[in-house]
Amino acid sequence: MTTSGRGTSHAAAASAGLLDVAVILLDAQGVVAGWSAGAQQVLGHTERTAMGRRADNLLAASALTPEALSAVTERTGTVSWRGVLPLRHRDGHEVRVATGISRLALPTEQMYWLVTATLAWPWSRPGMLSSLYEDFLVQSPVAIAVLDNDLRYVWVNGALERGGGVTREQAIGRRWGELQPGLILPEAHAYLQRALKTGKPVINHIYHGRVKADPFHDRAFAMSAFRLEDAVTGSTGLGFMTLDVTDHWRARTRLMLLNEAGSRLGRSLDPLRTAQEVCDLVVPGAADCCTVDLWDWVVTGQDPVRETTGEDVVLMRAGQLCSEPTCWRVMPSMGEPVTYKAPSSVVGIQATGRPVLASESELALIMLPVGNTGSGTGSNRPGSAMVVPLRVTEMMLGVAVFVRHNLESPFDNDDLFVAEEIAARAALCLENARRYTREHSAAVALQHSLLPHDLAGETTLEIACRYLPAHAQVGVGGDWFDVIPLSGSRTALVVGDVSGHGIQAAATMGRLRSAVHTLAAMDLPPDEILARLDDLVLRLADRTPPETESLGATCLCLIYDPVSRQCTMATAGHPPPVLICPGNTVVVPELPTGPALGVGGLPFESTVLELPDDTLVVLYTDGLLHAYTWESQPGLDRFVRQLTAAGRLLEDICDRVINGLPAVPPSDDVVLLMARTRALDADQTAEWELKRDPAVVSQARTLVNDKLDAWDLDDLQMTTELIVSEMVTNAIRYGAGTIRLRLVRSLLLICEVSDESSSAPHLRHARTTDEGGRGLFIIAQIARRWGTRPSATGKTIWAEQDLPPTV
Repeated sequence: MTTSGRGTSHAAAASAGLLDVAVILLDAQGVVAGWSAGAQQVLGHTERTAMGRRADNLLAASALTPEALSAVTERTGTVSWRGVLPLRHRDGHEVRVATGISRLALPTEQMYWLVTATLAWPWSRPGMLSSLYEDFLVQSPVAIAVLDNDLRYVWVNGALERGGGVTREQAIGRRWGELQPGLILPEAHAYLQRALKTGKPVINHIYHGRVKADPFHDRAFAMSAFRLEDAVTGSTGLGFMTLDVTDHWRARTRLMLLNEAGSRLGRSLDPLRTAQEVCDLVVPGAADCCTVDLWDWVVTGQDPVRETTGEDVVLMRAGQLCSEPTCWRVMPSMGEPVTYKAPSSVVGIQATGRPVLASESELALIMLPVGNTGSGTGSNRPGSAMVVPLRVTEMMLGVAVFVRHNLESPFDNDDLFVAEEIAARAALCLENARRYTREHSAAVALQHSLLPHDLAGETTLEIACRYLPAHAQVGVGGDWFDVIPLSGSRTALVVGDVSGHGIQAAATMGRLRSAVHTLAAMDLPPDEILARLDDLVLRLADRTPPETESLGATCLCLIYDPVSRQCTMATAGHPPPVLICPGNTVVVPELPTGPALGVGGLPFESTVLELPDDTLVVLYTDGLLHAYTWESQPGLDRFVRQLTAAGRLLEDICDRVINGLPAVPPSDDVVLLMARTRALDADQTAEWELKRDPAVVSQARTLVNDKLDAWDLDDLQMTTELIVSEMVTNAIRYGAGTIRLRLVRSLLLICEVSDESSSAPHLRHARTTDEGGRGLFIIAQIARRWGTRPSATGKTIWAEQDLPPTV
């Protein structure tokens, strides 16, 4: 009986399968010549109502016209065709069937076509799915649907109805995605098309948006799809499944936001830029509006100040961003002080240090700071807010406020946790920026204190200069320049560059500049100055701790004499000056290459050039050449073009050169020092050769008085006579060889006495019983300053006096 039962079951199944197949015989004119019971089951027409009628009219199928049937062979090259056709059921609805059309080869001349058709969706045939399978699909918590080749819903289960808020009746026949316009589907739609075309399944593709079942919140879904294939018809559609993964998606989004915060925050050491980075990070993805307010000592880089809690809080607006302009009635300006009144949560967290998840009723207090003028600002729309302290250990740096205007999706505790993590990272970056700002400000102050401030006095040269520091992230550099007045109306011009950046570079620059002043005051030539600087750098390097980076330097030193018009220059690894002579003739002198300071063991050599009057001497550091170098063109060429294209005023030339830089601030410090020569005329100097005879002292006084009369300097005759008398007497008594007396009238009145002795006089206090030794003391009391300098044949003693105000 068991065997018989199984046989009966198989027979019934086979009978049911045959009944699902429609077999239709058509003659050459497309008239129905045969109609099976399966055709009646599939299409509804009985054999009596179908026989003798044209199939294209009966079934509303253009593919079954005589012309279309005849074209099958012409189009396919075969006597058969297979595909899916939409046919009209007897009750009027459309039935999609997998169709096969074959031309019968009969011995008679009459031609017939055999048409077989079966429902394109085998699972919709009665009895094909057991009730167990149907229960599994219908009751599954996973949303499941069947889509046809046009991505139209053919079947949906209850989970898809409940999750999407769309009934089965609304979904059937509609394209996928049409009923959920709030979802973001372009990429997902492309994945479905690809799965339908290639057969490659889609596994766990995430798409998100808002569905009708929950129109106020973004939800995320994991979609999987695979192509359904029938042994007869091939591809028949897609099996589609989707799972709500909103919680996982939100957690992943928060983690991605924190990861992005790690890479985007703290890219700058500017507190204001760091504060703005917080706002740019969270708006509009995580909040509709964000503001960051800091204590002013954070922005200025000062030491922390412990503020009194419980009172009104005055902060500085450091960052702000809103997704819509209507978020605020009046938006405070960046850098503007804002005052928060108690009992605002901003005031409260200064004492507690804990973040606050504010309700809509508290939003007005949080977002209603008062500016300096007392004009109220604040949120113009309702919503929820989070007030999060920016805190490092126990030090409060400021506060960040996050606002969301969607009342259906207020901030929750998970959002507060993420905001607290972002604020913690931002606070650490702000503290680093504050400390850097403090150190950078100290280094800049040190550097500026070491640079010259008054370059116009006591020199016959016309001077102009510019110093442009590198951007803050590079740090302060060791570039320096100086203009040093020397005896005899001479002037020393110095430009140097200490390698590296930071406090150590600035300190080394200060040491070298002080040393240059001392060496120049000794009237040493440029090559000797550089040699002694080299020794100094070597000694400093020997005393530098091993963990400290050793600093080298380059330097260019030149001394200009307006009387002889000679310029003596030497370089220690520094670029040579640019000389622009009258007529715009540009000369870049080839100086003997000297080593950088700190190398040691190599000599320095001076070069002497005679400069025409009104020559422009330009000194600079390599940072300027680097800034002017781009597109493989040397920076010196562009620099020279800027110099020669400007006007005559030195300030205008400096402005043109600095304004022509492609990037400000530059990547390295830029120093530009310009000097235009102004030689002394012949009638501004007088020189005499004197004998070594005590009687010549009186002659020297007479010569000086006559010259002062010619220069209208009668007011200086008495003091000058005394100075000349003492200097000539010393030369006669302690000197050797020929004595020369020179007067120079420039910005000062200069008296010089030279002899062939190399011994230098020294100022001392004479005892009451001494007959001599008071001459230099008298000169020191009368003269503005005095000194001695070595020469190739001996020495020169000099003294300077201020000219009368009317001269």
